[in-house]
Amino acid sequence: MLRFLVRRSLGAVVILLIISALTFFLFYSIPRDPALLACGKNCTPDALEVIRRNMGIDKPVPVQYWEYMVGIFAGRDYAVGPCPAPCLGYSFVDNTPVWDTVLDRFPTTVSLALGGAAVFLTVGLGTGMLAAARRGTLVDKIVSSGSLVLSSLQIYFVGPLAIALFVYQLGWLSQPEYVNLTDDPAGWFAGLILPWCVLSIIFTANYTRMARSTMIEQLQEDHVRTARAKGMARRTVFFRYAWRGSLIPIVTIFGVDMGSLFGGAMITEFTFTLPGLGRLAVESVVNTNLPMLMGVMLFAATAIILFNIVVDAAYALIDPRVRLS
Repeated sequence: MLRFLVRRSLGAVVILLIISALTFFLFYSIPRDPALLACGKNCTPDALEVIRRNMGIDKPVPVQYWEYMVGIFAGRDYAVGPCPAPCLGYSFVDNTPVWDTVLDRFPTTVSLALGGAAVFLTVGLGTGMLAAARRGTLVDKIVSSGSLVLSSLQIYFVGPLAIALFVYQLGWLSQPEYVNLTDDPAGWFAGLILPWCVLSIIFTANYTRMARSTMIEQLQEDHVRTARAKGMARRTVFFRYAWRGSLIPIVTIFGVDMGSLFGGAMITEFTFTLPGLGRLAVESVVNTNLPMLMGVMLFAATAIILFNIVVDAAYALIDPRVRLS
């Protein structure tokens, strides 16, 4: 397992280096003056000169990239003050290090993404198993038809309707908001339950269909039929043999869906006005705050890759053959 994780980690480092290089060079390939864009709308000549000096735009781009990467691990000194490691740059629009702002917004996004994943995995896999166990019955038809309907819905459409119905009309839920988990666990749960459900709608439909199809395939495998022929209880055959085998393709797809999950979380938090990385990215675009936007991109890419490593480890635990590949 250790060698497996080391290989995945080394591959993740290479991917992050490529992403950082592409992001940095795209940042500096914009036709307009990068310092002017980073300075924002209310820029003054003095502030523009400070930004030019701090960004080092008089140096070759490879040298600038090297200094940026060194700053991530060793920190950098700006004219306005030091930027301790990990330094993802300095936002001259907010007059704050990018890392501090991104780290402040990240708990909202990760809470939304992980909570939504817990909802759609629990509901999607549970209903998919139920449909597979009741194949051909009315329950199977209702689950299959419902998943098709849910897969056609979109977050930005369902979100406002859910708020209007469950918050304002029925009064069952409070207005969605983010509360720190350590400060108020109950408030954290109550403020995010509606965004979790909205975020999980499309994923739930997809995983319901996937769990149903993979479970039906596993139930037709020879080892499952052999277990049945030996007289094992149906519940034992279903969960001990068929269910574990059906998890392998589901875990694989879940790893691929991590990027979509974070993208959906960003759309969801913008729909519910939650202070996460999605809103921060939109605000950075509106304010032409390119250092902040670049920091958000690198941070989000790192988080997605780390979650994929965790998924790979889970995949290896489910199927030991992966460790030898």
